[in-house]
Amino acid sequence: MKNPLRLASCLLATLLPGMAEPASKNPPGKPGEPSKAAPPAYKEESPLPKGWPQPGPFNQVARKSYPAYRAAFTPDSSPNRGFRRLFKHISRNKIPMTAPVEMKLDGPGPESMDMEEMAFLYQSPAVGTAGAGGELVEVRDMPAVDALSYAWQGGRDKTSTARARQAIDAELARLNLKAAGYRLLGYNSPFVPRSRQTHELQAILR
Repeated sequence: MKNPLRLASCLLATLLPGMAEPASKNPPGKPGEPSKAAPPAYKEESPLPKGWPQPGPFNQVARKSYPAYRAAFTPDSSPNRGFRRLFKHISRNKIPMTAPVEMKLDGPGPESMDMEEMAFLYQSPAVGTAGAGGELVEVRDMPAVDALSYAWQGGRDKTSTARARQAIDAELARLNLKAAGYRLLGYNSPFVPRSRQTHELQAILR
């Protein structure tokens, strides 16, 4: 997406609950024919940080490795406020927009996970500087981590997030692993139909 302001406003709309799903561009099949849903495929609108793996595989738990990265963080339970604050930060400092937007989640179980922090990822640790980044914004250098990840396409709501958390927790128990925390990654704007938007819930491994 060429216009960063347009991308930012659209990503913000994606993060807000209750977004209406855009009409599909695919024409319906003939009456009586079974629907032929396309297999999940990530639609890239904005570059990933350097070394960041593609989202997926879809609808299954996978172990993935992530490189060290730099990101601007802000504490907030509101995706709206968090996004606007972080967008002001990257605009003021001329930091290019990337995907995904990272949301740190907290809660005792699958049905009660709330955002406590949001982050915009920098292109690489060589971009910008770590430290205070303005009001309620801190730029941090984050270590490389392994994660158990569950990616899906469709809406981001409590039901889909809980389903992903349940699958991840079952795999943690099977492997006798512990999670240091959970994060939700949102990759797409409303210019991608809601049914094709990619999300990824991850348990960061200790």
